[in-house]
Amino acid sequence: MSIPVAPGRWVLFGHTPSMLRRRVDFTSSLRAYGDIVRVHLGPMRTFFLTNPELVHQTLVTKAASFEKGAFFDMFRPYVGNGIIMSNGDFHRRQRRLVQPAFHRAKLAGYAETMRRVSADVAGSWKPGQELEDLYSHMYHLSVTTVGETLFSTELGKRAIAEARRSIPVVLRDGVVRVLSPSILNRVPIIPANRRFDQASGRIHRVVLDVIRAWRADGRDRGDLLSMLLLARDEDTGEAMSDQQVFDEVLNLFIAGSETSGLALTWLFHQFAENPDVERRVRDEMDQVLAGRPITFDDVPKMQYTRQVINEVLRMYPIWFVMRRARTDVEIGGEHMRAGTEFIISPHAMHYDPRSYPEPDRFDPDRWTPERTAALPKGSFIPFGAGSRQCVGNSYAYTEMTIAVATILARWRLVAVPGKPVLTKVNAVLYPSPVAMTAVPV
Repeated sequence: MSIPVAPGRWVLFGHTPSMLRRRVDFTSSLRAYGDIVRVHLGPMRTFFLTNPELVHQTLVTKAASFEKGAFFDMFRPYVGNGIIMSNGDFHRRQRRLVQPAFHRAKLAGYAETMRRVSADVAGSWKPGQELEDLYSHMYHLSVTTVGETLFSTELGKRAIAEARRSIPVVLRDGVVRVLSPSILNRVPIIPANRRFDQASGRIHRVVLDVIRAWRADGRDRGDLLSMLLLARDEDTGEAMSDQQVFDEVLNLFIAGSETSGLALTWLFHQFAENPDVERRVRDEMDQVLAGRPITFDDVPKMQYTRQVINEVLRMYPIWFVMRRARTDVEIGGEHMRAGTEFIISPHAMHYDPRSYPEPDRFDPDRWTPERTAALPKGSFIPFGAGSRQCVGNSYAYTEMTIAVATILARWRLVAVPGKPVLTKVNAVLYPSPVAMTAVPV
């Protein structure tokens, strides 16, 4: 096998120190060495795919030959075997049970919750108020929205509050844990381990309390939790156990809160940096909404806003994911044995100048229908692709569009001078505190 090895390999630790030290610079640099590059995570050999066609094969055309890889194996004990983490027949079963929650009719019902929560957040600001960290407000918006669609009880409010507190810790410290040697994972004097274990335990206890309370009551409350608890497998007629429901709830919380909150934060940051883009979104709002609140039926009409969201998702995606070959498979002319681990970096795909000229430039016009049609398959994967594409991608687009239209109807968010925004890379790209001043429109 003539696949090149990435530079920067350490004895015993492999490329892990180089990855943790350089993050996206390391993964983006690998395309210079070929379509497939060997990367060692400690003693584990993996193959990093830098070509969008090979990514498309792995996620779509040859997806039956792959499953979630070692990264997910390491995370699974902490965040559960839900729809994000699971594999094989179990994943297909869980996806069938969860998918109805994201059908169009359900999304139409969630849209009013999205608008109300967005209006509540926007209504909490005062003219001239400095928002010291916009992400805290956008995260509050997204986690409250997904929480209120999940839970309709008073006890559910405790779970939403705990999710706001604990999920960011689970994600940020969890990446360090899974990339570090396993011998370090249980050392309690390491602060990241202690924070991670405490946050994971808290969210587990609170959500299970909500599930058990629902079991004791047994009424269909019309929320997502009721749908999960009442769902029956079409083949066996079996319901999910409490632990399975917990796993799905936690996976939905993770997928529906952190990513949307971050995307909205980066979006308003880009508005402040690119006032012409914000002006075009406002012009679209005037044309489509004519001063009234946005509804679910308006979302598809907000075409330029969708382009802006796509560009934000391109520039601030997940750092990397892993896949494992379930069977022997050919990728890029190389015969790979079952069990081989692969790394795919949405960030590296989204910043590949072969697909996106001047990739560091914010340009929503990349997403006109004509330019989108010319993109290579596999080059834009903010929600994955194929049968493992995120089940909530339409939910995310709907929520972000409604949040943007609702907030811009009341405010212009202006960057506070002297407080530059820096990017911190973990599982996803986090901003340093985004300080904004709320100016009435």
